[in-house]
Amino acid sequence: MSRAPRLLQLIEILRARRRPISGQALADELGVSLRSLYRDIRTLQGEGVPIEGEAGVGYVMRPGLTLPPLNFDVDELDAVVLGLRFVERRLPDGLGDDASRALAKIATILPKGRSVEDVQLLVGMPETGAAKTLDVIRAAIRTEDAVTIGYRDAKGEATERTVWPVVVGFFGAAEVLAAWCELRQDFRNFRLDRIVRLDLAGRAMERRHRLLLADWRLTFEMDEDC
Repeated sequence: MSRAPRLLQLIEILRARRRPISGQALADELGVSLRSLYRDIRTLQGEGVPIEGEAGVGYVMRPGLTLPPLNFDVDELDAVVLGLRFVERRLPDGLGDDASRALAKIATILPKGRSVEDVQLLVGMPETGAAKTLDVIRAAIRTEDAVTIGYRDAKGEATERTVWPVVVGFFGAAEVLAAWCELRQDFRNFRLDRIVRLDLAGRAMERRHRLLLADWRLTFEMDEDC
């Protein structure tokens, strides 16, 4: 998470608390070091956010902070709503539920006279049933775990692979996983709708995900023909 969204999340955490919360608890919830948390607190205090407290005691926000409503211009609102509707339609379970909640939040904080219903752009992508598979892949990427898949290719031939997930791409007909394949010792693409079984391999990837992603970006581009 970049710093700007993290600062907003920190504000929301403090607004939801009535009692002081320790710096360590805040750092753990945000997934940052205690040193970074202290720096974020000082930044917000310097911008006038009414945060009280100190290291070793805890932090609390005084009443009175009012955040301005989101002020998307017409094109920005079109882009945000269309993107969320895409996820909502494409992945009706899991991440699609998150998109629905995000859309509802945006609807409640738009300035008076603005509405997400003003966006007359529709998404007609097919529901491929890949949401559960995608959830496991996303979790594996976050924890840098290898996964074992049972895969059936375009010719119907079945194989079992252990792969290191890199990224998932969304195309008109299917979602595609780019991963390092231990069997081929190279990057390969796998359509999610052809993965018949997927399990965590019970061990970590042998390379950090950020390095895999950088290597993949340098050498490959996604292709639907998998």
